[in-house]
Amino acid sequence: MKRNFTDTVMMIRPKNFGFNPDTAINNHFQKPSLELSQEDIQELAIKEFNNMAETLRINDIEVLIVEDTEYPPKYDAVFSNNWLSTHSEGSLTTYPLFSPNRRLERRVDILDLLTEKYGFDKRYGFEYLEENNQFLESTGSMVLDRINKVAFSCLGPRTNIQVMDKFAVLMGYMKIIFYAFDSNNRAIYHTNVMMALGDGFAILCLESVPNDTERSNIKSTLNKNGFEIIEIDMIQMEHFAGNMLQLTDKSGKNVTILSETALKSLNGYQLDAIGQYSKLLPINIPVIEGIGGGSVRCMLTEIFKPM
Repeated sequence: MKRNFTDTVMMIRPKNFGFNPDTAINNHFQKPSLELSQEDIQELAIKEFNNMAETLRINDIEVLIVEDTEYPPKYDAVFSNNWLSTHSEGSLTTYPLFSPNRRLERRVDILDLLTEKYGFDKRYGFEYLEENNQFLESTGSMVLDRINKVAFSCLGPRTNIQVMDKFAVLMGYMKIIFYAFDSNNRAIYHTNVMMALGDGFAILCLESVPNDTERSNIKSTLNKNGFEIIEIDMIQMEHFAGNMLQLTDKSGKNVTILSETALKSLNGYQLDAIGQYSKLLPINIPVIEGIGGGSVRCMLTEIFKPM
């Protein structure tokens, strides 16, 4: 049975969370702290992480927590969804990352753990393409409609069309590619900050896609596949309203995870529209999303257990 959503996620508890200057080159959501020491940042990030994991568990989401390694230091280890994706036909797929210091996050021991615990029996890797400066940062670069086999991707420094082609052929996906920009006309670094798919609905910042043909292609594909489009504007996107992730709880009910920052940016119409499809579960992570430039979706690697 094909599944778009899962009740199981992996999270990496960070050892050295902090501002990463290498990724800030094209992640304009990141903001360095002028008040907090590195020790304060790490302490607050751990509190936010632990609260998020516990909140998910209280809401009947299975959470596999993996500890980050102390050395080498990895500022962004908490955002594991950028280097790994899992697939219910039994595969684990690893990806080429833009920032050299993020490539340290890929860990064979994590792949071995997932293989042993859940029974994955295939591994695919695109990281060799880093030698060609070709990148695709997993479910950051791609928003996947797993039932209809469609991969939505905004192209840019972290999302290369040649790697997209290889993924599409290997996994049997159709590509919907486009360019998206923020309010300062800067390329949006990851598709999953301007778009999210739920069970019957799509959160989408169409305002960020200037090309009429590309915008129409996104809309028509979503409509054809039965998604109601719930639009967000630029300001809401820049408050992480596009960085949601729908999961299912153990009883099969829909739960959509988002940050408190994102929730507060949404209006009543949008909240009601999403609420028709899914329970909203807000989580407060101001340090992680402010300094790291990624929100709750980026912290969650979905585990699609082999069928």
